[in-house]
Amino acid sequence: MTPKTLRLGRREFAPGEFAVMAVVNRTPDSFFDRGATYGFDAAVEAVGRAVAEGADIVDIGGVKAGPGEEVGVREEIRRVADLVAAVRERHPEVLISVDTWRAEVGEVVAQAGADLLNDTWGGVDPELAAVAARHGIGLVCAHAGRVEPRTRPHRIGYTDVVADVAGLTVELARRAVAAGVDPERILIDPAHDFGKNTWHSLEVSRRLGELTATGWPVLVAVSNKDFVGETLGGLPVDRRAAGTVATLAVSAWLGARVFRVHDTAGARRALEVVRTLRSAP
Repeated sequence: MTPKTLRLGRREFAPGEFAVMAVVNRTPDSFFDRGATYGFDAAVEAVGRAVAEGADIVDIGGVKAGPGEEVGVREEIRRVADLVAAVRERHPEVLISVDTWRAEVGEVVAQAGADLLNDTWGGVDPELAAVAARHGIGLVCAHAGRVEPRTRPHRIGYTDVVADVAGLTVELARRAVAAGVDPERILIDPAHDFGKNTWHSLEVSRRLGELTATGWPVLVAVSNKDFVGETLGGLPVDRRAAGTVATLAVSAWLGARVFRVHDTAGARRALEVVRTLRSAP
């Protein structure tokens, strides 16, 4: 299928162009920064640094992805809505994504100025697509193995994990279009490590070209994830940078378009190398 142009906010990314999405978590228990950007001021400063380092998108999250303390709708909104509004005011040029699976949260952040709803849990709340459609904003359609949010299934298996990923994400994208979301504002995400073990995540990375061949812009979120650490012999989070950059580069070469990362500057440099290699005569 012909690759689609991606339009978010007032920005347009043609096929072959890369976009860097910087992670800013307003959570006290993030697996990566352990709450370093939980405070409002710290989060605002982190966004400013990411923008200065070349982030096209900032992805704001209010709930840790993994198991942990329960975070209700009201608390999630408290953590993210004011930050979205502050970022919109301070950085009108940057695209704002919010990592949520809840339609109630999506509605509030859309009103606050979000450009994209990053549904990493694979459509567990079908009303989220309706929110994106109503506000004319983007939606990420991810494959989380059909599991409940914030759970780690035991011994999950697939006959063909890549076929499952492609089938579900494309189906979610089609449902989103049927709900009224602009097709040029939809991305698909294989969601490495979500409902997958390390072998599954590696297989998805090797065969990412099968996802980019669908024509939908592909987002990859591999930064410092467990499959990277396990592949490198069980390295802890703070020693996964090299593996992250390698996986980003391979993903870019295979056609991924948007890259969710903790190190904006490093990702930008790596993607520039890939761009140069791909355009060399």
